[in-house]
Amino acid sequence: MKAPALSFSKAPVKFRMPTSANLVPIRLDIEIDGQRFKDAFTWNPSDPDSEVVVFAKRTVKDLKLPPAFITQIASSIQTQLAEFRSYEGQDMYSGEKIVPIKLDLRVNHTLIKDQFLWDMNNFESDPEEFARTFCKDLGIEDPEVGPAIAFAIREQLYEIATQSVASARESRISKKGRRGTEHATSSKSSGSALDLVKLFGYRSSVVRKRKDWDVYEPIVDHLSNEEVDALEAREDRNIR
Repeated sequence: MKAPALSFSKAPVKFRMPTSANLVPIRLDIEIDGQRFKDAFTWNPSDPDSEVVVFAKRTVKDLKLPPAFITQIASSIQTQLAEFRSYEGQDMYSGEKIVPIKLDLRVNHTLIKDQFLWDMNNFESDPEEFARTFCKDLGIEDPEVGPAIAFAIREQLYEIATQSVASARESRISKKGRRGTEHATSSKSSGSALDLVKLFGYRSSVVRKRKDWDVYEPIVDHLSNEEVDALEAREDRNIR
């Protein structure tokens, strides 16, 4: 699995998802009168807000949920979209930034654990394409696994991107007396990123190299029905 060549931009970057498609990761976990609805998907922030209610009504109808879920689903989506839009137009921290991404998720009977590096400055990266390649390489046939992997990646990239906005804001309002210290911290961070470039090379995979497979080798387990039941029971106890 190879990612595109590294690209380093020094120019200020306005907030957006650091991927080719600017999609918002939306997570729903709603319980009404003992009935629970969970889902995770991406949403285009440029779509009209009227689509949110349409989506909520269609979801409730398709899944035969009580009508009370319509308002809750729509409200949760709108809240998460509003948070994303609150960052739009703000500067993100610019500079070399290669970040670790970790996967630890269960989808139906498939358990996936992995870790790899991701170039935050590559705005042509595609989590969905990465997930499709991941599943193909590891022989994962469950069609729900790929979207779950892509969502997990997008969720982590979104969190890192919002932290970059906060870093850029703090840098702008810092007093002169702190600028020297912040510059040293930034330089140290940039040096670390450049060391990774030397390690992986501009044309090598940013995800993992062959010599690191023993450290970063993905783990995929196929669980039995009994193992899934035990995990779900444990998850239910943790929620309570």
